[in-house]
Amino acid sequence: MIITIDGPAGAGKSSAARALAERLSFHFLDTGAMYRVVALAALRRGIDLQDADSLAQLAHDLQIEVTAASVKLDGQDVTSEIRKGEVTAVIHFIADNPEIRSHLVELQRRIALNGNYVTEGRDQGTVAFPDAECKIFLTASPHERARRRMQDLHDRGEMLSYEDVLSRQNERDARDRAREVGTLIAAEDATHINTDGMGLDEVVGCLEDVCRKQRQSRAAS
Repeated sequence: MIITIDGPAGAGKSSAARALAERLSFHFLDTGAMYRVVALAALRRGIDLQDADSLAQLAHDLQIEVTAASVKLDGQDVTSEIRKGEVTAVIHFIADNPEIRSHLVELQRRIALNGNYVTEGRDQGTVAFPDAECKIFLTASPHERARRRMQDLHDRGEMLSYEDVLSRQNERDARDRAREVGTLIAAEDATHINTDGMGLDEVVGCLEDVCRKQRQSRAAS
């Protein structure tokens, strides 16, 4: 069974998807981490971020390992490093590259071939797994998402103001919705959940209810 969770940055997708996978005894696949790995590798190697062909070749050459516990780049654990602001600032160069997206989507599909997965990202229910048994579009208000992102950054020692975080978030939202490939959009058959005012346990409980009901409905039909 494949459960997809899509939505904008700061909606709480990663935490909720990870916790849901644990509760259901599913595997967890953080697809956004894959794009971050490519961005980190490009920064480390000094590749021109405007050079789409070089970025695509880089993505094909990398060994990317994503598990529930860690993210590895060519065997090196980069779980924390890929979340830094410098990576977030350039991620759009990777996400907007059609060849990179095609390559990573194919990798995501290969990973999910054997087993039950909760997979989260921007285009999981629309592009990567359009036939997924359960699709969820998780969102929150811009204010709530910016507040959460600011707290995450502060916890990692990056002291950005709320205004800076909100401005960057708005720019990223606009890019995600205007992207020609992997556009941030809910699948037509996705269940929409707004997480404003909800704690993680409450969000996960809601997701679990949706998934179990959809599974029962499919079994009955």
